Amino acid sequence: MNKKPPFLQKGDVVHIISPASPLDSTYVAGAIERLTSWGLRVTLGDSLTASYGVFAGTDAQRFHDLQEALNTTEIRAIFCARGGYGSIRIIEHLDFTEFIKSPKWIVGFSDITALHARVNKEGFASIHAAMPKNFSTVDSDSMNSLYAMLFGLSNGLLESTSTYNKPGIATGTLVGGNLSMLYSMRAIPFEFSYANTLLCIEDLNEYRYHIDRMMQNLKISGVLSSLSGLIVGEMLNMKQGSDPHILEVEEIIIDAVQEYSFPVCFAMPFGHGSKNHALCIGAQYSLVVDSNSASLQCEQDLS
Repeated sequence: MNKKPPFLQKGDVVHIISPASPLDSTYVAGAIERLTSWGLRVTLGDSLTASYGVFAGTDAQRFHDLQEALNTTEIRAIFCARGGYGSIRIIEHLDFTEFIKSPKWIVGFSDITALHARVNKEGFASIHAAMPKNFSTVDSDSMNSLYAMLFGLSNGLLESTSTYNKPGIATGTLVGGNLSMLYSMRAIPFEFSYANTLLCIEDLNEYRYHIDRMMQNLKISGVLSSLSGLIVGEMLNMKQGSDPHILEVEEIIIDAVQEYSFPVCFAMPFGHGSKNHALCIGAQYSLVVDSNSASLQCEQDLS
């Protein structure tokens, strides 16, 4: 169980940065409007809309923006503007000395999984949730769950239905995020510690055999055998490829975990779709799964 940064209050300063790919300027005004409607004051990173290849500026520019945000006491939350690619290139040399003295919430998902893992290594919780690029496309329940978690108003309860479920009950620290990012971080110093955790995964635009490759990596490397439970969010736009006999994504995942006794659930409302409810990475959660429904509840007191 990780330490929680202080919850937000009206009047707090929050900062939007792009540690990965750039945010199109058309999204900036809407993001500011949303956050100010929550009573927050918004500041922007220098390289938010910059462009260098697929990145929001050079590695040095993005690193500087993120490090400055981590160091600034006045900033109470850092909103990562979008995913894309690039976070893993700038996390290695981050200095958390000032962050530890004055911790703040880091919010994002997808490529931002790398930053969640890095913050987790420092012993702090963070929030897997919609980002400024997605504020206008996720449903109101998703945005309400982010607001409630940031302000400490609700632990958040996620529920799902799926006939692929593997029943059981488990508790553990919640870790994870984007499956492709978790796969890319295997065996580097900043990957999550998986022992006795509840692992959440989601992904976008992957071939199904890529999902199998990644799940087999997690199996052979011992990650899966160490888990207390597995929570699968939205696996959006999964591609069949040239082989018509390829298994469904749910079948691929069940095949990888069938020898283990922990519960597995599918279709939890988080990921790249319109339902992306907030999850507190590093918090203690309970998971209850039966043959066609499941619930995921944060056990930590968020009051």
